[in-house]
Amino acid sequence: MRWHLRHFSYLSGLALAGAARAQTDAPLAAPIEAVTVTELPASGPSYVAPDALFGQPNGGWNMQTPVTDIGKEAYSLTNYIMNPMMAAVAVLVLILLAWVVFRYRAAANPVASKTSHNTTIEVVWTVVPVLLLAVIAVPSFRLLANQYDPPKADITIKAIGHQWYWEYEYPDQGGFSFDAVMLTDEESAARGSPKLLDTDNRVVVPVGATVKVLTTASDVMHSFAIPSFWVKMDAVPGRINETWFKVDRPGVYFGQCSELCGTKHAFMPIAVEVVSKAEFAAWVAAKQSENGIEPPAAETAATTAVEAAVEGPAA
Repeated sequence: MRWHLRHFSYLSGLALAGAARAQTDAPLAAPIEAVTVTELPASGPSYVAPDALFGQPNGGWNMQTPVTDIGKEAYSLTNYIMNPMMAAVAVLVLILLAWVVFRYRAAANPVASKTSHNTTIEVVWTVVPVLLLAVIAVPSFRLLANQYDPPKADITIKAIGHQWYWEYEYPDQGGFSFDAVMLTDEESAARGSPKLLDTDNRVVVPVGATVKVLTTASDVMHSFAIPSFWVKMDAVPGRINETWFKVDRPGVYFGQCSELCGTKHAFMPIAVEVVSKAEFAAWVAAKQSENGIEPPAAETAATTAVEAAVEGPAA
């Protein structure tokens, strides 16, 4: 046994010595060439601070100020037709209830009335609600028709819900995509944004453009909702839903996922920055450069040049 151990130690020593000699005799490795790094242009506008009066909760009892035609139409329907009508009905019912309690109390009516039918009252409580519903139906149907019959889109954006963040894709601009994750409280304060509502990457759209939003999800149901746009559309796995908006006022607008999608449902906000057409074009160019996408104009020019070279000068 002792001989075997000595023999093993001797062989191990020979192997280590051979490896060291081979390493010494081996040629030196080729030097590593320095890599030139090209800085990419900033792929985002200068993140402007949002306006406290637009696109975010203001702590009041009213809805957010609408910034789209659909939002203004819905705002008028709610505040000038629905709410006054509901208030009037509630007050009328309260007055009738108080009158019945006082007029037909036991002290005033020791002998209960046995009336079981009154044609006039039955006609009134049938016809009046029908008329009220007709008043509500006309603007409601018009609003629904305008919501789900959008004009021709200028830009298409795909919004994909994940647990728990949003991913956005711009298919019309080369198909680049990015994730949008909620900022921390410190990051929101540094940017001048409200807590829990801003994201590291904002959706950027040009002012006055009709934007079509295709919603879907990768895991569970989510919902793409921006109150000031009057936009709310479910994002369902394996399905594409469509909504749209057109904002005529530059600024920053916030929304949130409005579907109970898990433990961090409250922490996947939506941030949309509406900029001028020139700023949007610069942002798209930067995003295309960042993702190695050749702009369509450059592709067209290159194709034309190649075709001209192949065809040769005209006879």
